[in-house]
Amino acid sequence: MNSIQSVLEPARELPVRKEVDVLVVGGGPSGIIAAQAAAEDGLSVTLIDSRSFVGGNMTIGLPILGFLGQKGNQIIKGLPQKFIDRLKEQDAASEHRPCPLHMSLTLVEPEAVKNVGLKMLHESGVDVLLYAFFAGVIKEDNRVKGVIIESKSGREVILAKTVIDCTGDADVAYKAGVACEQGNEKGGVQPPTLMFCLSGVDTEALRMSIAEEPRTYLTDFIPSEYFGQNNQFIVVGLRSLMQKAREDGFDLPVERTILITGLREGEVWVNMTRVNGVDGTNPASLSYGELEGRKQVELIQKYLIAYVPGFENARFTKMAPFLGIRETRRIVGKYVMTAQDVLGCQRFDDAIAVASYPLDLHHPEGGGCTLEWCGDCYDIPYRSLIPERIENLIVAGRCISTTHEAMSAIRVMAPCMAMGEAAGRAAKMAVRQGIKPSEVDVQALRAELLATGAFLNPVESPEPAAL
Repeated sequence: MNSIQSVLEPARELPVRKEVDVLVVGGGPSGIIAAQAAAEDGLSVTLIDSRSFVGGNMTIGLPILGFLGQKGNQIIKGLPQKFIDRLKEQDAASEHRPCPLHMSLTLVEPEAVKNVGLKMLHESGVDVLLYAFFAGVIKEDNRVKGVIIESKSGREVILAKTVIDCTGDADVAYKAGVACEQGNEKGGVQPPTLMFCLSGVDTEALRMSIAEEPRTYLTDFIPSEYFGQNNQFIVVGLRSLMQKAREDGFDLPVERTILITGLREGEVWVNMTRVNGVDGTNPASLSYGELEGRKQVELIQKYLIAYVPGFENARFTKMAPFLGIRETRRIVGKYVMTAQDVLGCQRFDDAIAVASYPLDLHHPEGGGCTLEWCGDCYDIPYRSLIPERIENLIVAGRCISTTHEAMSAIRVMAPCMAMGEAAGRAAKMAVRQGIKPSEVDVQALRAELLATGAFLNPVESPEPAAL
């Protein structure tokens, strides 16, 4: 008997839940900011997310990277900075701290991000719909007219004049027929990490052991003096300790110990699990990643307690709510950013954000990582947010139009937040003027970004780039 390969689903009439001016799909770092920007002058804006909270990767224990540039100047401002300011009011965010390895670290409290994110969206007049899965696109010719959502209420439609894809995985763009790429030339993607948190860590003992004995502990690219000057810090390295653990039989999944102190005393987030081969667009693969990640957590915790100073009395407290995905799909847009653009500190006439984070490739195979810095900052062009051929759709976040290598630089959260602000303001302009996002006057968009506090490099040519 042959197994059934497919089933024909009967056609059915779907109810329209609502019609809005702008719909944002995905409530992560770019989505939160995009929705606020789009709703700023009173447009009807809805944001949907499949989880019970907003915040995305800001809720998994990671610091926000990239608010500062390689020269120490702040290059991400505007609405992203206002979000950090609100967190600071609750002692739930640190200042932007220069870091020789990651340009800058901004520590945030994951649970506070969820609350502040929802509160700021509500204050902006954004209608937030949680527990709603994006399931498909409503299209007329090459124009996106809305999306299909799936929830416990069944399948419904939300119609919108402009849709912003902030899913991180280019879900909307992919379903709309936008050409997408995934991974390197062999299809290999950067592996995900399942973050976890330990409490009861003597962070002062850890800090001083590194600061006072730099020859004992290898800390990649970060001078030992850095650890003697900061109460909250990131550790990347400890390769000699890991080598000893391996000699003692520990099969660790990465080459470096990566530890991030939390905002609360004795709290450390651990960024050391690595599950190679996970496809973040495949539920079976993601399920495997969650299972394997949890196995690795047990082993890594034992390693830290046995070998790393300050962890002798550490205890497990919490796990990230989902795998931290570094890479899935990338759209093919009007312009494809390259590694040369990043390393060459490229300037664009249609720049809508500035970034400085290095090329940071976690190798698809093995446990290594490669970093390359440009020495300053580079622009992100509006054309990379606009898909080829499909209209009424803007993409923001790690899935914009880049190569595999360039994506490794623009993927961190601060640049994604800046892209979200630009996407939201562009969507608002398109709706107000009755035009397509691809027709937005980018110089007018840049002027609005600058007028509302964003940071942009000066335009070197008075002529805007053609879309």
